[in-house]
Amino acid sequence: MDESAFRIFYEQTSTPLLRYLTAVTRKTDAAEDILQEAYCRFLTAHIRNMDEQRARSYLFRIATNLLHDRWRGSRGNKESPLPDHAQQMSSAHPHFERKLHLRQAFGRLKPRERQLLWLAYVEGSNHKEIADCTGLRAGSIRLLLFRARRRLLEFVGAPRAPKVDR
Repeated sequence: MDESAFRIFYEQTSTPLLRYLTAVTRKTDAAEDILQEAYCRFLTAHIRNMDEQRARSYLFRIATNLLHDRWRGSRGNKESPLPDHAQQMSSAHPHFERKLHLRQAFGRLKPRERQLLWLAYVEGSNHKEIADCTGLRAGSIRLLLFRARRRLLEFVGAPRAPKVDR
């Protein structure tokens, strides 16, 4: 990838990747560190003839692997439930309480659940793309997303749909 192609690729992917990493890690500084490392590894991989979607999936996969490395190295460290600036937010913003409640519930999810929900509902990735980014099997994504959604609903306190007998 030449310099101009990389610049365009970076402009298209850096913001979504940083948002993803921040949502999963809940720490801006850690997300920025992982972002930089992911791009360094992407550039040193010397991948050729990769279309834009595959390159994006590959970059997210590198970032996900770096997340996993970080989690393995920091077992036992508690993640902050909210970003540092959350206390400074004014309750004058519309829907502040609801957004804060949802953000807290999202923060209570396991990192992998946050990963899956973010990729599916914020990034709009399909099951195959999520599998490519996370290293999971595409056939497992549907069930894992279902479970993550269910846990998020439990934390938010939304009523659950009644079970249907089959």
